[in-house]
Amino acid sequence: MINTFTQDLLQNRLCVDEKGWNVIETTFDRNKLHHHETVFTLGNGYLGTRGTFEEGYPGDCAATFINGVYDDVAIGKTELVNVASWLPLVIKVAGEAFRLDAGTVIEYERRLDMRLGLVSRDIRWRAPCGHTIDLHFERFASLADQHIMAVRVTVTSVDFTGDISIETCFNDADNQGVQHWELLSKGNKNNYIWLHSRTRHSNIQLGMATKLVSEGNDLNKTFACVPGQTISLEKIVTVFTSRSCENPLVAACDRLNEAPNYSTLLAAHIAAWEQVWETSDIVIEGDEQAQVSVRFSLFQLLAAAPYRDNTVSIPPKTLSGFAYRGHIFWDTEIFAMPFFTFTQPQIARNLLEYRYNTLAGARRKAEEAGYKGAMYAWESADTGDETTPRWVPSVTGEQIRIWCGDIEVHINTDVAYAIWQYWKATGDDDWMVNYGASIILETAAFWESRVEWNEARCGYDILDVIGPDENHDRVNNNAFTNVMVRWHLRAALHLWEWLQQKSPETALHIDQKLKLNDVRLDRWTEIEYRLHVNQDAETGLIEQFEGFFDLEDVDLEEYEPRTKSMQALLGIEATNEKQILKQPDVLMLLYLLRNIGRHESPNLHCDTKTLQANWNYYSPRTDHTYGSSLGPAINAIMACDMNQPEEAYTHFLRAALVDLEDTRKNAAEGIHAASAGGVWQAVVFGFAGIRIAPFGPIACPNLPPTWKRLKFKLQWQNHVYEFDLTSEEVTQQHQEQNSISLLVS
Repeated sequence: MINTFTQDLLQNRLCVDEKGWNVIETTFDRNKLHHHETVFTLGNGYLGTRGTFEEGYPGDCAATFINGVYDDVAIGKTELVNVASWLPLVIKVAGEAFRLDAGTVIEYERRLDMRLGLVSRDIRWRAPCGHTIDLHFERFASLADQHIMAVRVTVTSVDFTGDISIETCFNDADNQGVQHWELLSKGNKNNYIWLHSRTRHSNIQLGMATKLVSEGNDLNKTFACVPGQTISLEKIVTVFTSRSCENPLVAACDRLNEAPNYSTLLAAHIAAWEQVWETSDIVIEGDEQAQVSVRFSLFQLLAAAPYRDNTVSIPPKTLSGFAYRGHIFWDTEIFAMPFFTFTQPQIARNLLEYRYNTLAGARRKAEEAGYKGAMYAWESADTGDETTPRWVPSVTGEQIRIWCGDIEVHINTDVAYAIWQYWKATGDDDWMVNYGASIILETAAFWESRVEWNEARCGYDILDVIGPDENHDRVNNNAFTNVMVRWHLRAALHLWEWLQQKSPETALHIDQKLKLNDVRLDRWTEIEYRLHVNQDAETGLIEQFEGFFDLEDVDLEEYEPRTKSMQALLGIEATNEKQILKQPDVLMLLYLLRNIGRHESPNLHCDTKTLQANWNYYSPRTDHTYGSSLGPAINAIMACDMNQPEEAYTHFLRAALVDLEDTRKNAAEGIHAASAGGVWQAVVFGFAGIRIAPFGPIACPNLPPTWKRLKFKLQWQNHVYEFDLTSEEVTQQHQEQNSISLLVS
């Protein structure tokens, strides 16, 4: 059955191939220019490049971001810097430049091959003077060598006799009008073009070099052409920054000089992607739309993942857009991290070590705010210091106070939770000793100073916070925050006992810093037990925050149809006074709790009745369509838990198609990384019903009706588990190093 949401999406779709590996654009539509720039983004973890055209287009939003290259900005303190574009090619036919906004486009196709990490374009174009040519472009950012990118172009004359010329350059770049680069030098020599720049404030140097490769060896290629003749040209580009080497220009030129030809580079790149897909792919049979959208989500996460760098993380728009300035939020730990933990644990480790490397910034933030321990920034960048702007201008110029950086403190538990889940999934005790323990314990110490004693009910409060539902700010005793703090403190106490046995030397070092004596540990235990959460003892219904049930109730159906969020319709203050959720805090909480072991479980009654009561209450009050993009994937999982596959599938599509179909009308800003990670969780923990038992992951599937097969791999405790699920049977293959056993149930 195709529901209404799906029918709406079918009216305006990119095409897909039957094997589920390609996203295809068959007609160029200038109205979708920026949306499709996002869709056709390529990356290799080191950098990401939006899908703009080699020849350019008026009003395009060309951008390449190198992860970790930040520079100062007035609002937001710092931002990822757009570097010079490596794509430009100027192709002229009898002196007329090829452009899609000139002449006539007779045939057009653009394709993202996710299996190969390759974007290609095929065009038949008639110049204004009447000459017709066929063009084929393909490009990649090498996953095998993160400092290399390449473009190949072939031009075939259909009816033209004369000269075709191809030139290249590096285009200047800015951040939507903000100039971050100071040019140090540029030029060309020995068939190379090179560029050397430096950021104006952070003093990060950039070195780029490129060459055009054909039978000749000059940078400006001119060919005499006759009908039926094809010319081919390859552009190799190298890029380095001073984050990784002392002289990036020399490094770029040396690497370019050593680089093999395009075909060799492409082969190595394809082999690298094959290796990544071997453990990360998900196979869905019976639903082409789901197959392609799931692979697209995974591809964009893998394209932004730091394979070789533990000082960066994944921004909420990956490396594909300017929104959020490349800052790091809780999106990475809660939404993207599980995918990496269970398929690419070495990447998960790098992402978590980013938090270790920015722990000093978290300590500074806590101290500046008058608290103990470490307090992670709501928006973090290179140093871990808070980068959330306190004031931003509205569209009318009015200054709006942003409280997230001051009081959206659940980020501390989010980071701790991700570390705990990584540890339990990998059994990486050495990492926990050397990195994870400090983070969990220092962030736990923060809560001791953040809680307040409530004499009237003989318990503790956490006042003036923002939970995941950002429609409501400056609230007291947010349930998500308080329950996760309970878990955090209990987990920290268990970890401390373990650490003292496992590594007394490390425990002594942390004890000297935090003074974890019996009095302090007893206080953590008391806070964990007495921290306030309002849960109805009979129904299990949890109040999202103190006073939420007293807010005005609203029937969201009365506002349909609409094309914007409820907050945009009603205003910030009016929405704050109503039971309208940007995303359901309580349901997100209940989902996270199901992945917590018995010994670390917080003091909260949680069973099927509790889940049903909270779903029935909070789901109708949530802005599913235009609220937070973080919510739908989690709602899909919860609907699976309650055996509501059709509703689960509707929520799943909202997450899976958010970029491919631009369902929220903001895909032009960049990839929704949290949705992408949530899609993986919805498939694996929702439709496949994966639970982690003491002996490993097991499946309790609840597949959508159209899915004939669901197949994927998980890594757990240095073992590989392959699941092959159908509506009739479950096949689980357990692999330990080179030995394989088969379990069928």
